[in-house]
Amino acid sequence: MKTSHLQVLRAIALPAALVLAGAAHAQMINQTNGMLTGEKGMTLYTFDKDAANSGKSVCNGNCEKNWPPAMAGASDKASGAYSVITRDDGKMQWAYKGKPLYYFMKDEKAGDTKGDGVGSVWHTATP
Repeated sequence: MKTSHLQVLRAIALPAALVLAGAAHAQMINQTNGMLTGEKGMTLYTFDKDAANSGKSVCNGNCEKNWPPAMAGASDKASGAYSVITRDDGKMQWAYKGKPLYYFMKDEKAGDTKGDGVGSVWHTATP
């Protein structure tokens, strides 16, 4: 039996990391220093105006330019506390405990948390 790329990723993932993957797309979300991080170790955020478990993001248009969504592939599936929501534009986004996940455009490198507390409504995503 052939081993798929996804099976290899799952087999080598560190215990502190969760591989969220579909057949054509993989997103690694890690727990780093008490917060969730995504691509290239960049901090992930939640937005207070998003209603948990609504399956919706209210950060669209200009908001989305400053707070890029943590995108999921069309074939990605929910796993544990992680789910996939459909954005207004039809694209897919990762959510954690029902809250959509975002990056902050002013974070320049892994570990930056410049978005934490912005407008008193943006917070680092924590496990």
